[in-house]
Amino acid sequence: MVTNAAMLGRSGVHDFVLLRASAIVLALYSIFIVGFALFTPEMTYGVWHGLFSTLAMKVFTFLALIGLLVHCWIGMWQVLTDYIKCSALRAALQFFINLTAVAYVAAGLFILWGVK
Repeated sequence: MVTNAAMLGRSGVHDFVLLRASAIVLALYSIFIVGFALFTPEMTYGVWHGLFSTLAMKVFTFLALIGLLVHCWIGMWQVLTDYIKCSALRAALQFFINLTAVAYVAAGLFILWGVK
């Protein structure tokens, strides 16, 4: 029997807490970005670049990227184990979804920190 997303001996409570914590980080990040877009009189490249060049925004964005990865990893595991009964199909879907999530985080980090 599968007990949690990572199968590393954690309880379902741990996954529950991680899912809720990542949801809070993603909600705060979304509210901040929408608020910034709404209350900035002129949205130019310079303004956008200035926002993302600060260390605080880079750290906040990094936390949001990690939160997105955690949320996707655990959430999709829960959905797939509930609705996909064929274990081979479920494993393949989990692999490709998790690979995509990790690729999004990697791309986000390259974009965020300016690594070329």
